[in-house]
Amino acid sequence: MMKTRLISLDVLRGLTIILMTIVNNPGDWGHVYSPLLHAEWHGCTPTDLVFPTFLFIVGVSVVLATPQKILNANSFQKIITRTIRIFCLGMFLYFFSKIHAFGLEGLLLLGFRLILTAIIVVALFSDYDKKLQFYLALAVFVIMMILAFGGFKDYETVRIPGVLQRIAIVYFIVSILYLKTNWKTQAIFGVTVLLTYWALMTLIPVPGVGEPNFEKGTNLAAWLDNYLLPGHLWITSKTWDPEGILSTLPAIGTGIAGLLVGTLLTNSFSKDKKALYLFIGAISGIVIGLIWNTVFPINKALWTSSYVLYAAGIASLCLVILYYVIDVLGISGWTKFFVIFGVNPMVVFFFSGIIPRVLSGIKVAYPNDPAHEPIGLQVYFYEFKLSPLFSDPINASLAYALTYLTLWFVILYILYRNKLVFKV
Repeated sequence: MMKTRLISLDVLRGLTIILMTIVNNPGDWGHVYSPLLHAEWHGCTPTDLVFPTFLFIVGVSVVLATPQKILNANSFQKIITRTIRIFCLGMFLYFFSKIHAFGLEGLLLLGFRLILTAIIVVALFSDYDKKLQFYLALAVFVIMMILAFGGFKDYETVRIPGVLQRIAIVYFIVSILYLKTNWKTQAIFGVTVLLTYWALMTLIPVPGVGEPNFEKGTNLAAWLDNYLLPGHLWITSKTWDPEGILSTLPAIGTGIAGLLVGTLLTNSFSKDKKALYLFIGAISGIVIGLIWNTVFPINKALWTSSYVLYAAGIASLCLVILYYVIDVLGISGWTKFFVIFGVNPMVVFFFSGIIPRVLSGIKVAYPNDPAHEPIGLQVYFYEFKLSPLFSDPINASLAYALTYLTLWFVILYILYRNKLVFKV
């Protein structure tokens, strides 16, 4: 069996990256179109579908990128190395702005942070001896853990969970699961995970709170986050994390949904039959998720089991539409733009987090007010260059996100033209 590559999957990945870039980078968080914001708590917007779609794609990609289902020392080392690398990239995004050394300030401190970023990139992106990859990744991980938990003041509140960290954990679990089990076992495991999470969240009283509940900060997942990682959680809440420990359990179910779809797409069925089965599975996931929503609300921050099924159903529906148009009907001339975004996802994930931090760290004088303290270059560009061009602040905010997306297209197009694909 050779590695399988589906243009439709690359397009879906590209669409997901594009939407992620737009929703994560408005010019002004106070002025954003509602579909480009997360649901306040229960419910689901298009923005809430970005992360689970990427986890779903991770599961599909594990199948397509694994020509042989063999778990041995070499394949395990490859999986664990990639897991640690992705996890460390995610953690470094939260370390970046907390790095202080030698009393440096201003541009000198920013330069020092960028030097460390370059070292991290070389250590975690470079393709060299497999054992060296593992030991370098492990060294970076250990250093970060020592800084976070070793009593160092600058890092005592650095966030440990995160998007890339959850991707790393899900990738590890679904990779091992795929190599060691068949699709029936994977399906049973996935259902068991979702039912277990539902039981934990609905049946176990919350210590110090009382009855099980699904409210912000008082549910079981929030309690466990704060109990195990006090001070190292999402800065907005401080006491719980949307990518927390317990809610990573059902996120594995999202990855397993991708495994099952990947297995279907590599089956010997005709393309028409694959599309039909995938469509049936997509609609089933959406319907079951909506039904379960009546007792276990669809909620991204809690990553509820109903949310897993609903989001995986939507991702499957998007994929089957793309698959039918591109791979069955052969209409693919329009796909290049999206493929360009889809082939270097980890570059976008990492550097789209670094670039805003760098721009915010470059200070410029406040226009027409020498007494005002300097502001970040990002704020300056938006407030004094871009925003004045629009009468409606919500359109100005969206224009900034689209400008940032255009910057990323230029970067990714250059990589694409030079056939540069960076994997961790």
